[in-house]
Amino acid sequence: MISFGFSFSKNSVYLEMNKIKQQILEFTLDELKTALAQKGEKNFRAHQIFIWLHKKNAQSFDEMSNISKSLRDKLNQEFDISVLEISTVMKSQMDTTSKYLFKLQDGQHIESVYMKQEDGRVTLCVSTMVGCPIGCPYCATGLMGFRRNLTTAEIVNQLTYINSLEEQPVTNIVFMGMGEPFLNYDNVIKAAQMFNSPSGAEISARKITLSTCGIVPGIHRFTREDHKFKLAVSLNGTNDEQRNIMIPVNRKYSLKMLMQSLQKYTERSGQRVTFEYILVKNFNDSNEDAMRLKTLLGSIPCKLNIIPYNENNHCAFLAPDEDTLNKFIKKLYKAPFAVTVRRSKGQDIAAACGQLYAETKIAT
Repeated sequence: MISFGFSFSKNSVYLEMNKIKQQILEFTLDELKTALAQKGEKNFRAHQIFIWLHKKNAQSFDEMSNISKSLRDKLNQEFDISVLEISTVMKSQMDTTSKYLFKLQDGQHIESVYMKQEDGRVTLCVSTMVGCPIGCPYCATGLMGFRRNLTTAEIVNQLTYINSLEEQPVTNIVFMGMGEPFLNYDNVIKAAQMFNSPSGAEISARKITLSTCGIVPGIHRFTREDHKFKLAVSLNGTNDEQRNIMIPVNRKYSLKMLMQSLQKYTERSGQRVTFEYILVKNFNDSNEDAMRLKTLLGSIPCKLNIIPYNENNHCAFLAPDEDTLNKFIKKLYKAPFAVTVRRSKGQDIAAACGQLYAETKIAT
């Protein structure tokens, strides 16, 4: 296990509290087969249950009509099937975005964002932590501080719960919600593999994106393990001075270290990296920044998403004006990588990470 220099003891305390009932969404299909075999059940029962959980999005064992009542009773006694409770759902009047605020079994809260795209894609942005230890000043989640990691079940349940409610099932997953995915690496990778399972949601690995702010040891591990999931990196600055402000963990894993790790990733995987660059007024939106971006990313197979900052009442940064944005994009003309401008969705429902939590001011 890689140590990232952060303490996550709160998560182990929470898991200790929940030993009475196991979270069934923690189990892969093979793990579920083993668990049920120990109770004298056949493998096909595990397969049936897994399909109910991950493909049919059952939120109770009573929904499993081809499972005997005696087995359903046993499952109810020993397992929790849903570990989330809806606190708030907000639907945008500007676009087709919905934001879910979930309450966890220990009273903590997390957010998930469901987004319909014009091309038919349906993307779900999932959280991986309660709060975040990175403390990026542009992100409302940073206001919470770090509470604990999410379990695999709490990550997976965001998809199964929302799929059980929405008419259009999710086609794409992005681990870009609350928290830093590579600081909850094992649970995140396990959840991604379950999303990808042929017996489950069966979401293609290339439609599952893991985002990191630059946890270099996590990138190295992701590279060694040859995962087929897509990799996105929050850049948000063209030098260490900017990134030290925007992403404090840059003081530990510098821009040079980050780019070296990504070079190795692209060479080994043959896949390109998606860079997310939040454009902030009078901070990282100059012509010089645009030229540095061309140099910085020029040797790495990648795509660059320019995201005009989504202003909120909790962070001091400002969005660039349209003229500055257009000049910035023009300076990137003929860059050796794809460049797109991505507008924030759900601006009328606080859809950016952590905003709904902050605006509802839930005390936990």
